[in-house]
Order: sequence, then C-alpha cells, then structure tokens
Amino acid sequence: MTHTEIEITAELVRDLLRDQHPDLADHPVRLGARGWDNQLWRLGDDLAVRLPWATESADELLLKEHTWLPALAPRLPLPIPVPQRLGEPSARFPRPWIVTTWVPGEPADHAPVTRGAEAADALAAFLTALHRPAPDGAPTGRDRGGSLAAYSEGFVKGLASATEMGLIADPDAVRAVWDDAVAAPGWTGPALWLHGDLHPANVLTADGTICGVIDFGDLFAGDPAGDLAAAWNVLPDGAADRFLDAYQPAPDAATRRRARGWALRRALGGVHVGEAGVRGRPGGKATWGPPAHAALRRLVATHAQG
Repeated sequence: MTHTEIEITAELVRDLLRDQHPDLADHPVRLGARGWDNQLWRLGDDLAVRLPWATESADELLLKEHTWLPALAPRLPLPIPVPQRLGEPSARFPRPWIVTTWVPGEPADHAPVTRGAEAADALAAFLTALHRPAPDGAPTGRDRGGSLAAYSEGFVKGLASATEMGLIADPDAVRAVWDDAVAAPGWTGPALWLHGDLHPANVLTADGTICGVIDFGDLFAGDPAGDLAAAWNVLPDGAADRFLDAYQPAPDAATRRRARGWALRRALGGVHVGEAGVRGRPGGKATWGPPAHAALRRLVATHAQG
C-alpha cells in the first residue's frame, strides 16, 4: 500500500476546486474519512470530494464510478454516492479525482447491523435492483470474479497463516466450507452488475439497519454469488436465510454454496487486515477483525447444518 507523496489537506481540496470547479470552492471542506484507496473530504452538507491516495489502481476505480454510477443510481432503493464532477490531473495533484453526493450513515464495521430482519430486506431489495444484465463493455472483475477454484492456493496459504497466528480456532471446519463452495457448479447465467466489494466498511447503517452503500470502485459484471456473500459478511446472526429468501430471483443451491465461498474468502481477508490493525501495521484496520470473525463463525455453523 503506497500513499501519495502529496499531503492532502483541506487547503489543497479548496485549491483544486478553485482551479477546476470554482462554483464549489466556497463550500466548507472537512475530512470525512481515509479509506483503503481514497481520501474522502466533505464538501458542504451534501457533497464530498474523493481523491486517490493509495494504490495505483485507485485512479482507474474512480473513473469507473464516474462512468457507470450515474446511470445505475436511479434504479437503486438505497442511496449511493453519485459522481457529479470530474477533476482532471494537474500540477497541484497529478491524479484524477471526483465530486460525489454524500451518503449519510456509519460504516457497519463501526456501527454493526442490529435489526437483522429490516437489514436483510433492505439489502435484498438493493441487490435485486442492482443485479441486472450488464451491457457490452461493462468492466470485468479483476480479482473478484471468475471461478473460486482459481483462488484456492491463496486461500489455503491465508488460512494456514491465520491458524499459525492463533486467529482460527477450527481450520478444518473452515476448509470444509471452502471445499464445498469450490465444488459447486459455476454460474451459467448472464453477467450481472455487481457491487464487487460488499464488506462492512462499504455498507452504511443508521438505527441498526442498512441506510446506504458506498465505494463502487470494484463494480463489475459477473456471478451474483460474490455480492450474495454479504448475507454472512454484513448481516447479523439469523438474517442470512431471510435475505436469501427475499432476494429475487431466488438463488439456487449452487449459487448459495459459491456465495459462502466468496464470503469465506472476504472474511479471511478481514481477519488478516484486522490483526494488522491491532498490531499497528500499515494498511491494517482493527475494526475489520470482529465482523470477519463473526462471519467465519456463521459460515461454519451454516455448513454444519447442511
């Protein structure tokens, strides 16, 4: 994770706006969040400026959102950040940046879902609306799509590492969930629009339920199982079945098995990122650990129930 050499400050954000979007330059500017790829600066009450500050791919992800989200947003039943303006690379800041709408709420890794039934219904309605056949030219999934079997070597290494650190109580049970998911038949339907990165830090909550979805940098077309993994990664205990029953069209048994595999891969990654955060390592986020461990527990229990 390499951060930009340019320090991003409120003054820099104002300067960029003054240069390229002067009608917005007088809005109050304050830091909103420092994410994995981007920094988010509040712009007044209703807008935000997103600037890439880590990973070379962040530029491409912002431009993807600017291209596709304005057309997708109107059909979605939950608020998402909709790009309004594009900032061009310049001498002041040599990377693209965007101005988007601001979505209120707290990330679920800080404020977990507590009203499971309401959240399951809200998330199912959101993904039912999003998961429509994507047009020709839609982005592909980088490391988010394809067959689960392609990720087995990395998963096994990650599981072994987490086990050695004492982070996994029953690695055999975790491996059984993974093996079952890898053995499931693949997706044969059309490539559907997917969020691509539905983990707790990208889902917003208010009053215990889901109120928004953010960070569409991994938006792509593919197998819906990757997004359906949120049944275990985001929702609390006992909510997965309600979510999967409410989502339409109802996922078949193979899709549910693949979804558990994607959920397991994301949870294992969260365990590692969370542990790095506890130890103060760069790129670590301590808040990712608890929901990741909870997801692993849910997945093992679900598999044990058959």
